[in-house]
Amino acid sequence: MKKPYMICHMMMSIDGRIDCGMTVKIAGSNEYYETLNALNVPTTLIGRVTAQLEMSDSGVFEPTNAAAAFGKEGFSKKRDAAGYQVVVDTKGTLLWRDDSNSGTPLVVILSEAVTTEYLAYLDSLHISRIVCGKTRIDLRRAAEILYSEFGVERMAIVGSGTINAAFLHAGLLDEVSILLGPGIDGRKGMTSTFDGLPMGTEPVNLKLTSVQPYKDGAVWLRYTL
Repeated sequence: MKKPYMICHMMMSIDGRIDCGMTVKIAGSNEYYETLNALNVPTTLIGRVTAQLEMSDSGVFEPTNAAAAFGKEGFSKKRDAAGYQVVVDTKGTLLWRDDSNSGTPLVVILSEAVTTEYLAYLDSLHISRIVCGKTRIDLRRAAEILYSEFGVERMAIVGSGTINAAFLHAGLLDEVSILLGPGIDGRKGMTSTFDGLPMGTEPVNLKLTSVQPYKDGAVWLRYTL
């Protein structure tokens, strides 16, 4: 398949936790964006939960009772750009503002279970979209469409542990980039860099390609799959 080169780029504590409220309190948070820029990834992708915390408006979209599911694959590109901000929102629940003049255009990836009403809502806000997968998003197909129709050649997955694990499980990641902060979280139940795969899943072996230490104690690790 033809797809973008995909890098999962995250900052974590030495026990693997990635809660943003924690990582901003330990050394390395400043280097996170420095290292992200060094990866040369004009397009970044996050999941619904991260988008709800950091990007979208408050509240959720409420379709009418009669709203029909879209029920087919499709895409709509509102603008050409060197890079995009991609958000995975399976059922179409996030609220947005008009995207006509944003510096980095938004692209929302949804499943075919999304309502036609929500797609009309995105259209009214000039937001690009990709719809693929019956009830769950087909990430491999979405990657193909990002490459062929949106011209995305390199991108970073910078979402939650769940979305990172989904791209790993789908065999889409080419590289893992970790900024390791010199701090410990230790709180029970906090998500890790890759999280939520079924018990019995085999570990994924990586190849270390570079190690960059920083004076504040942070370390940038890069691996290929």
